[in-house]
Amino acid sequence: MHELGIVYEVIRVVDQFAKGNGISKVEKIVLEIGQLSQAIPRFIEECYPAAVDGTEYEDTELEIIVLDAMAQCQECQEIYNIIDHRKICPNCQGESYELISGQEFNIKEIIAQ
Repeated sequence: MHELGIVYEVIRVVDQFAKGNGISKVEKIVLEIGQLSQAIPRFIEECYPAAVDGTEYEDTELEIIVLDAMAQCQECQEIYNIIDHRKICPNCQGESYELISGQEFNIKEIIAQ
């Protein structure tokens, strides 16, 4: 499960940011994870307590926002969720599309005291 390594890296980045900006306590970390990301939100949530156990982030809350896998049909320009519609445009049934979002993995916000 590579999610544990991802969580360790998130904590490392947050820690560097906090120390570099004089933040003494991080209350919440907000992540954005796309539906097509290699990271699975449920596994990130499950790994988080083990990754922060015994650290200064032990009481820090984790929030995950899942970003939809959105695409634009190259035939009719319809924007739609490719997972919900199984990669087929709901407007024209076209199968060619350009991906707009869904592969992201971002630290969106660090909420400090």
